[in-house]
Amino acid sequence: MATRWGLCGAGKISHDFSVAMKTLPPGDHQIVAVAARSLERAREFAKKHSIPKAYGSYEELASDPEIDMVYLGVLHTEHWRLGLLVLQAGKNMLCEKPFAMNSREVGDLIAASKKSNVFLMEAIWSRCFPLHREVRRLLAEDAIGDIKLVKASFGSPQLHIPRSVEKELGGGALLDIGVYTLQFVLMVFNGERPESIHATGVLLNSGVDESMVVVMKFARNRLAFCFFSIAASLPNDATISGTKGTIRVLGPMHCPTTLEVNGKTTQYPLPEPSLPLNFTNSTGLRYEAEEVRQCLLKGLKESPRMPLSESALLTEVMDECRKQVGVVFNQDSQ
Repeated sequence: MATRWGLCGAGKISHDFSVAMKTLPPGDHQIVAVAARSLERAREFAKKHSIPKAYGSYEELASDPEIDMVYLGVLHTEHWRLGLLVLQAGKNMLCEKPFAMNSREVGDLIAASKKSNVFLMEAIWSRCFPLHREVRRLLAEDAIGDIKLVKASFGSPQLHIPRSVEKELGGGALLDIGVYTLQFVLMVFNGERPESIHATGVLLNSGVDESMVVVMKFARNRLAFCFFSIAASLPNDATISGTKGTIRVLGPMHCPTTLEVNGKTTQYPLPEPSLPLNFTNSTGLRYEAEEVRQCLLKGLKESPRMPLSESALLTEVMDECRKQVGVVFNQDSQ
């Protein structure tokens, strides 16, 4: 039986997700419905992607009995409200990153998934890429000895994009792209909690972070260094330095295709898209879709690649970074 997907949101990421789905066997995955704020928009999206059902409200999608899994691809600020709607309706959910605006909201989503006994995963798609599976394998084998330093950067000029800069839309570098560098560090250190976090950054007039540098110290004298910006391009790569060698994930580190281990390079090519994409390497969204299917087939309620405990820790780390840099969202006072 195919996993039947419902898309909550008809924006750019849902478009790319739909295109990525076309690279998977139709016997395994089918998008059966899409919901948007307006029926017209949902119908237009459904026509473009050959999706049988279009809804003009998210409630209708959440109550459709023919949907196995909801993909939530809306604004960050809506993840909590719509996520609860989906989970309380008893639906499994793959929620775009960042999971929600802060730890309180993430805690609510995790609690709702447990109460409804449904699957929930934060869509940190990077973790499902074949390249990152190889990185985890190398680390498990101590291929580069004891890890001493992890470094990751992500910078992309986005000051012209309203959702990147406006506080009401959940803007800022941290929640949009910094999250990728931090999750990489947590992946390398196996979901360990850092002993200390030092963050410094610069804010836009809107009160969100334009650029940030985060230094973390982990047990056994291991360090991590992340820097990210929505004002400038950065190398967008990641390096793991150990006592016996180096692993480099070449840019774009959040959806990578090139791995360098002690100077030896391996390529992990992606399938070609059938329609133009909005974001880099988006056919790689297929890997998280397949991860979700495999979890459902095994009867799992969360993914071992991105466990809920690690999403909670990632959010705590981001909350602490925001606190130190001085980024406060309306959601923090609720």
